[in-house]
Amino acid sequence: QVQLVQSGGGLVQAGGSLRLSCTPSERAAMGWFRQTPGKEREWVAAITWRGGNSYHSDSVRGRFRISRDSKNTVYLQMTNLKPEDTAVYYCAATRQSVAFRASDYDDWGQGTQVTVSS
Repeated sequence: QVQLVQSGGGLVQAGGSLRLSCTPSERAAMGWFRQTPGKEREWVAAITWRGGNSYHSDSVRGRFRISRDSKNTVYLQMTNLKPEDTAVYYCAATRQSVAFRASDYDDWGQGTQVTVSS
């Protein structure tokens, strides 16, 4: 089981930026998801085990960027934030080379709230 520790998030005005961090206990392919009350968890971004390939959903492409550093920490840099980006954000680890569905992820972080005010 991969342990995941998230940090970052908070309240920001529309157009602002935030960065989320997620440190796994071991290297794995990772993803970011978000969830609002009453809705299913939505895939946001994914990165491969070595970090050579990254993927972003249509709703965030060009505004969010997933990356990872040499110490395994995975980041989600969020720019030009919109009120509709408001959600609890989760990082997750998968044993697959990359994944885009929540059901394909094995371990989850504790979640962090991102609130974008208009």
